[in-house]
Amino acid sequence: IADTVEGAIGVKAAAFSVGDVPRIELKSKNIMGVVVPEIKSSSVRKGPTERGYGIIGTSSVIDEAADAFEDLLESIIHSAEIETTMKRLLDEIESTKRRVNALEFKVIPELTEARDFIKMRLDEMEREELFRLKKIKARSEA
Repeated sequence: IADTVEGAIGVKAAAFSVGDVPRIELKSKNIMGVVVPEIKSSSVRKGPTERGYGIIGTSSVIDEAADAFEDLLESIIHSAEIETTMKRLLDEIESTKRRVNALEFKVIPELTEARDFIKMRLDEMEREELFRLKKIKARSEA
């Protein structure tokens, strides 16, 4: 709409007159052991006098377009934070899922098998010991 009302040159002139660009600050935060980004933006929203173009030389359509652009830019920054956070959490979930499967289908069955073998061997040793004790007792009584 702004392009139709003001023309391409008017819109470009208003766009090039903006001096201050938005600042983005990246920090990281920890969510359940997963480091995810925290994106903070400043100088995204500007008042009509802070945009750099004259209020008299442009129409309100340029201001509406600038407001819509600022809204879109804030949404993009917020979406980027959410998308990156979700991606990292999903990667961590997949990694944890692989570990759980390894435990469930490999480690736990191997440990169960080892436990059963040890139990069987201990029972066998106990029977052998009882048999030896009976033999020793029978020899001592004879």
